[in-house]
Amino acid sequence: MSLTLYMASVPQWVWIAIGIFVAVNLLLCVPFHFWAAQIAHRCSMSRREKKQWSRECSSDEPYQREMYDEGCLWAEKHADRRHDLHMVNDGLNLYAEYFDLGFDRTVFVIPGRTEGLRYGYYFAIPYAERGFNVMVIDQRAHGESDGVWNSIGFHEHRDVIKWAELLRDRFGVDSILIHGICIGSACGLYALLSPDCPENLRGLVADGMYPNFYDSYKYHMIELKKPTFMVLDMINWWQKHYTGYGMEKGPADMIHTYDKPLLMLHGKGDLYSLPEEAQKLYDKCPSEQKQLVWFEGGLHSRLRYQNKELYDRSISEFVDKCYANKA
Repeated sequence: MSLTLYMASVPQWVWIAIGIFVAVNLLLCVPFHFWAAQIAHRCSMSRREKKQWSRECSSDEPYQREMYDEGCLWAEKHADRRHDLHMVNDGLNLYAEYFDLGFDRTVFVIPGRTEGLRYGYYFAIPYAERGFNVMVIDQRAHGESDGVWNSIGFHEHRDVIKWAELLRDRFGVDSILIHGICIGSACGLYALLSPDCPENLRGLVADGMYPNFYDSYKYHMIELKKPTFMVLDMINWWQKHYTGYGMEKGPADMIHTYDKPLLMLHGKGDLYSLPEEAQKLYDKCPSEQKQLVWFEGGLHSRLRYQNKELYDRSISEFVDKCYANKA
């Protein structure tokens, strides 16, 4: 039977049903896809202009302003020890600050997504009090550094390695402890696990490390009452398209190979990196020198603000163990 005869044999009500189905999809599904794409763009992991994800305080929340101001006050007191640094990696101009406080070891603070280097000042304070120089950075696509996309640590960890080599070559720094917040902790983990990791990167303090960013971002969107259906997968699709890495990959896929010193700081009230998932990460890590410190009710990235005494003491005790055999 020819196609024409076959089509003529189909009952008219079938063609009406097909027409209605196509019309409904055009009227509803296409606009929905367009709407979802717009939401995905606004929620994406990309910086669309230089003033976005700048060095300024990223939130109007009182606690965020207090943390930011306290950190900036510390930096002002040590401004005479600050070196403004610049390097080029992967064709991007990257910027950092190094506070040479006269010690023989350095903390490298890696902030989370949307935060510039000034955010790192606040978390550097307990290390400076324990005899560490301080390195803070504008990650690619943040602050003064070039870049559009945040690759949730997969590309950024190569910058960390290059910064560590710069500190070694220019300032003779041979012992660096990484302190990462959220994505910064994942980035630090990837750097320490890289086959190109320099010997001066010694260990990691992870504040709010997550198993994968897909789940973490989903919980974040739910809390902000933003839609996740299709939108989250669209964000992930664009993330893979532009960076080569999807959000479903993360520390959970590689922490089982990490054997260097690790201190995990985690809140029992963390809504983005669930406590039970943090416990699984810790259990999978084979390091003989690891510790997990819980904060009652501690929210994501606010642990030091909510319990500074426990936060700083935990770092101090961890540092003492890490450098117990050093003069």
